[in-house]
Amino acid sequence: MRCHYCDREAAYAAENKGVKVGLCESHFRERIEELADSEELAALQEQIDVDRTE
Repeated sequence: MRCHYCDREAAYAAENKGVKVGLCESHFRERIEELADSEELAALQEQIDVDRTE
């Protein structure tokens, strides 16, 4: 499988509803960094209270 963004070999693959997408190491890291700074992740963390010690 090839990376969705470039022609390198995919190191990671994700599948949703039968659609599989691959990402090389570089593009995977870029996407993770983008997601880590997203408002959506912050809202999700607040919802599930990830800092809870129970």
